Amino acid sequence: MSATTFGVIIGNRGFFPAVLARDGREEMLQVLKEAGYQTVCLTPEDTKHGSVETLQEARKCADLFRQHRDEIDGIIVSLPNFGDERGVANTLRMAGLEVPVLVQAFPDEPEKMLMGGRRDSFCGKISACNNLWQYGIHYTLTSQHTVSPKSDFFGDDVKAFAATCRILKGLKNARVGVLGARPAAFNTVRFSEKLLEQAGISVETLDLSEVFGRIGRLKDDDDKVQAKLSGIGGYVPTAGVPAPSLLKMAKFGVVVDDWMKDNELAGTSVQCWTAMEEFFGVVPCTLMSMMSNNLLPSACETDMVGMLGMYVLQLASGDPSAIVDWNNNFGEDPDKAVIFHCSNLPKHFFEEAKMDFQEIIAGSVGKANTFGTVVGTLKAGPLTFCRISTDDLHGRMRAYIGEGEITSDKLKSFGGYGVVRIPGLQQLLQYICNHGYEHHVAVNRSHFGRAVVDALANYKGWEVYHHQPAGC
Repeated sequence: MSATTFGVIIGNRGFFPAVLARDGREEMLQVLKEAGYQTVCLTPEDTKHGSVETLQEARKCADLFRQHRDEIDGIIVSLPNFGDERGVANTLRMAGLEVPVLVQAFPDEPEKMLMGGRRDSFCGKISACNNLWQYGIHYTLTSQHTVSPKSDFFGDDVKAFAATCRILKGLKNARVGVLGARPAAFNTVRFSEKLLEQAGISVETLDLSEVFGRIGRLKDDDDKVQAKLSGIGGYVPTAGVPAPSLLKMAKFGVVVDDWMKDNELAGTSVQCWTAMEEFFGVVPCTLMSMMSNNLLPSACETDMVGMLGMYVLQLASGDPSAIVDWNNNFGEDPDKAVIFHCSNLPKHFFEEAKMDFQEIIAGSVGKANTFGTVVGTLKAGPLTFCRISTDDLHGRMRAYIGEGEITSDKLKSFGGYGVVRIPGLQQLLQYICNHGYEHHVAVNRSHFGRAVVDALANYKGWEVYHHQPAGC
C-alpha cells in the first residue's frame, strides 16, 4: 500500500499567541511523519509560522495544494488555537481538490487558561465546522472533540481517515467487469448499471461464449498458459485434481487477466452456476481466489455490487476481501452465525487451504466437471462486513456496514467456512430482511467499519446503516 499524502492546514487567529500555531504545526507534521504519512503544508517562509489566517494566506495554501492535487489524498485541518474560520473554508474552496477533510483541534490544559497559554480550539472547531457546512464542504470529525496529535485516539482517527481517503480515491472513476450472464436462479444479484454509473463506477461486460472462444484459440504450450499453470500450483495444493482440469483453469485465467488489463478493471464478478461446469468442465473459483488474494476482487454469481463491497473493504484495509453467504445459525447463540462459500475465498482467509471439487453441484453436472474450489476453515480474527446494493426502486445507492470477529469455534463442513460473532446479530438480520438486502456479504479481516461508513455516507452520500447495537 502506497503512503497516504495529506494536505495540512494550520489554522491561526491573530489575537492568540502565534507560538501556539508554530508549535502545533511542528507537532502535527512530526506525528504524521512518524506514522508514515506524507504531507504538503505551508512553511514559515510562506506565511507566519506556516499557518493560515488571512485571505492572502488562504490563497497561498490553495495554490500549494493545487500544485500537488495528484498527490494529496485528503486534507487535515489542525487548530492549535481558535483559528480563523474563514481562512480554513476559503482555502478548501479555492483549492477545489474534492478530497476528504479531517478537522482536529488541540486540547486546552486547565492550568493554562490565561492569555498566553489558552487555545480556545474547542470553540474554534465548532466555528470552523459551521463555515465548512455553510460552504457545502463535507468533513470528518475526530472521535473526541479536542485531541492531542500525540495521543492514541488521534492515531486511530488518522488511520481511519486515511482509509476513508483510500476508499474514495479507489471509487473515483472505477471500472469493473461482469463476466457472463446472471444465473437465472439468482434474482438476488440483480443490480442497476445506471445507478453505478451515476456513482462514478463503469461496468464492462463479457459473455461466456466469448471467453470460451478465446480459450479455444490458446495452445496448451502457450507461455502465458504455462505461467498461469505454474502460478496455480504455487498458490494452493492441487493433489487429486486432474491435469486437464488444471490446464482449463490456466487458460481461463489467461483470458480473464488479459481482459482485465485491456479494460483497466479493478475487479470482476463471474457467472458460475452452471454454465461453466456444463460447457467448460471446471469451476472458476481458484482463479477468482487468486485474483482476490492479489487485490483484484472477484465475486461469484455475477454479484457485481457485492464485489464493490469487497473492493471498498480492500481499499480501507489494504488486505484481500471475500464474498460469503450469511449461511447458517450456530447452535443457539443469537450473536453467532456460519459464513460460507463453495468457495472462491482468497487464501488470506484460511488456516490451510487446498483445491477440491464443488460438492453442491457435483451431483447434477458430475464431479469431474467441478474441480477448482478453494476450501478450508477460516482463521480466527477481526471482521468488518459490508453489503452495497443498488436500490432501483428509489434510485439510490445504499449499504450496511458493521464489525465483529471470526471465532475459533470448530465446525465440520465443505467449502470455505467459519463461525462469526456479531453483537446484535439478530437485529442486523432483521434489518437485512426488512430492507430487502441480498444474502451475500463482503468481509475483510480487519476493523475499518468507521472509515467505510464515513466514505460511503458522508462523502458519497449513499444511504448507509451502520450496525452498532445498543451498548456496543
